Amino acid sequence: MLGRVLRSALLILMVGAFLQANDIDGTIVVQHKLTKRKVTASADLYQRGAAVKLGADRDQDPLHYERSHVVVYVEGDLPSSPIAAELAQEDRRFSPDLVVVPAGSTVSFPNMDPIFHNVFSLSKAKSFDLGNYPQGKTRTVVFPKPGIVFVDCHLHPNMSAVIVITPNRWSTKADASGRFVLPDLPPGTYTVVAWHKTAGFFRKTVHVTDAGNAAVEFLIPLGEDGAVQEARK
Repeated sequence: MLGRVLRSALLILMVGAFLQANDIDGTIVVQHKLTKRKVTASADLYQRGAAVKLGADRDQDPLHYERSHVVVYVEGDLPSSPIAAELAQEDRRFSPDLVVVPAGSTVSFPNMDPIFHNVFSLSKAKSFDLGNYPQGKTRTVVFPKPGIVFVDCHLHPNMSAVIVITPNRWSTKADASGRFVLPDLPPGTYTVVAWHKTAGFFRKTVHVTDAGNAAVEFLIPLGEDGAVQEARK
């Protein structure tokens, strides 16, 4: 009987916390282009059987690109909800080139090209080498702990992508305008992290109350000389 009462009380507390939850509304401000354009070798250096045309960048405002490549998440030992995500190899590129998943998630790497690819990473958070495999095949990797994983292809050095594994389910990417939302956080004090591949990590303390949504803004800057160091960890 006592156990039932305790479980009921815990359920009431959990429901109450959920009902009082509020969002963190945020803005990413990027005032300068941060990412250097890669120079890709001519197609004949990539031939492994059939010729595959290199995928072209869509016309996009450089600052829209930078803002949409900022990952935002909440630090701390909070509930996680592992998911299944996909990072495809298509037109000799990774698509998408940035994936965000909570710890414990699985990412698949399907090969959509009529040539072999060899996906690998030497990152501290998770290292792997999936070997050569052809069109229509895939490999999967589980990412059990938080960190930044840089993904490359042994056969095609122009190919690169990033997987950001966050400590819990409160994570997202900013949109092209720089807006983001971390929804349904119970009242408390949190450290919110913004990460950009070139600019690195930025942290701010945010207080969430039951009175309304909290707001936060991140300015992603350049160094004094206009240069930044790529944040590969």
